[in-house]
Amino acid sequence: MQIGSLEGVLAKQIKLNELDKNSEPGFNNVFTELVDSVKTSQAESSQLLQEYASGGPVELHEVLIAGAKSKTNFELLMEIRNKGIDMYRELIRMPV
Repeated sequence: MQIGSLEGVLAKQIKLNELDKNSEPGFNNVFTELVDSVKTSQAESSQLLQEYASGGPVELHEVLIAGAKSKTNFELLMEIRNKGIDMYRELIRMPV
C-alpha cells in the first residue's frame, strides 16, 4: 500500500467523522424529541376536546382525529421503550 493512498483514506475518514458530529443528533436527542412530540399531541388533543365540550368552533371529527393521533404516538413511544428495555436485559444476559 502506498503512503499517499493511506493519507487519502485518513482524510476521508476525518471528514466523515466531522459530518457525523455536525449532522446527526444522538439517540438521547431523538428520544427526547419523540417524548416532546407525544406531549405536544396530547396537549393538542386535550385542548380540542375542551374547546368542543365548551361549544367552541371545533368539529367532532377534529377531536377524534387528534385523539387517535395522540394515542398512536403514545403507543409508539411505549413500544420503543419496551424494545429498549428488552435490548438492555438481553445485553445484561450476555456472557462477558
